[in-house]
Amino acid sequence: MLNDAHIQSYLQEQGLSPDLIVQVTDFRQQYEVDPAVTERVAVPTMPFYGKETLEMAITAILQGENLLLSGGKATGKNVLCETLSWIFGRPAYDISFHVNTDSASLIGTDTFKDNEVQLRKGPIYQCAEFGGFGILDEINMAKNDALSVLHATLDHRRRIDVPGYSRITLHPATRFIGTMNQGYAGTRELNEALVSRFLVVDMPPLDVETLIFLLKKHFPDMKQTALEQFSGLFLDFQKKASNGEISTKPLDLRGMIAGIRTIRSGLPPVNAIRMGLINKSFDQFEKEILEDSANTRIPKTWTKNDVFEG
Repeated sequence: MLNDAHIQSYLQEQGLSPDLIVQVTDFRQQYEVDPAVTERVAVPTMPFYGKETLEMAITAILQGENLLLSGGKATGKNVLCETLSWIFGRPAYDISFHVNTDSASLIGTDTFKDNEVQLRKGPIYQCAEFGGFGILDEINMAKNDALSVLHATLDHRRRIDVPGYSRITLHPATRFIGTMNQGYAGTRELNEALVSRFLVVDMPPLDVETLIFLLKKHFPDMKQTALEQFSGLFLDFQKKASNGEISTKPLDLRGMIAGIRTIRSGLPPVNAIRMGLINKSFDQFEKEILEDSANTRIPKTWTKNDVFEG
């Protein structure tokens, strides 16, 4: 885990006020991490970029609130979750909601150990015990049984009743951060009682400035022309997806970055884009639309030397 100086440098780079940075530092010093879970405090490969969103999230956490991050694909929801865990120096617990997620898998289940029945603690229990940040991924896919666990955990009571065991009170540093994509298969509208337990951050779509910044961080030696064209291509796909012309499957920032890496080994840029973005769609008509857009941005004659310096 990086020390406070590295985190302060990052927060200053994002343009946060000195007073807010001091509050974050005080939080980290006030709540030490249990040695048993230090490996859960990870340094993000690429921290979140975006002053306004970061500022809203940090101030909410400092005031003891839980967060709900809402937004489309490739808006950085999971990156922000990872960054917040790192900034505040808290162990992170990733909790994915799906059809088989129930209250027992969240809190814990009975198991036989050392000739006796013991509670095998679930991620919500561990998060409450160690003052972790619980990442409630795709919370709008949760079943009622799973949501019932969250109500008392997320509100002012800050406690969990474990059937057959004692009630536990949340560690004062514990926070929960929910993420949700609207309109995905299997999702549903969150009820008012659950939403009222969060402060909601609507994640803005990526813009050209943010994309160029992120690509520069990953590829410091990328030529300016390539930065502009790859960023522009992603924004073209983003616009087409928002207009309903294509699905969101090709809207994959991680895929684009992974594809660009293959160019270093000599793969033609046009093929790198196919692997990283275009081939994420399995509809032939949609692929043709994507190919046309890619051809206007990434010339077929481009090689590694057109993308990287040296």
